[in-house]
Amino acid sequence: MSHPDGLDSNARIQLKEVLARCPELDMAAGFVRGFAAMMTNREEHLLDEWITAVTAAHSVPHLASFASGLRRGLAAVTAGLTLPHSSGTVEGTVNKIKFLKRQMFGRANLDLLRIRVLHHR
Repeated sequence: MSHPDGLDSNARIQLKEVLARCPELDMAAGFVRGFAAMMTNREEHLLDEWITAVTAAHSVPHLASFASGLRRGLAAVTAGLTLPHSSGTVEGTVNKIKFLKRQMFGRANLDLLRIRVLHHR
């Protein structure tokens, strides 16, 4: 899950060995690295080419399914890469509230949940 440049020498060697033994995994790792770089650098012009390459690669069916999903929502994905707006803060708040709600499941009522949400940091 880490970027290969951030690995220590032992982990880098292990990764290289694992990828050498499994060509499908090596291909998938390459696609994932390309996708991560595209997202990090916000290079929406590369998205269609990436989707086409992944869907054409028959050895990574789960990644191809992901790419097909991206193609179905291409307008939203492109907007996410090009527009300066983000719903990250809202999503984080929603996740925090859901987490607190799950923690309290069956223990208290809405009044206590409200207090916890307002005072949780």
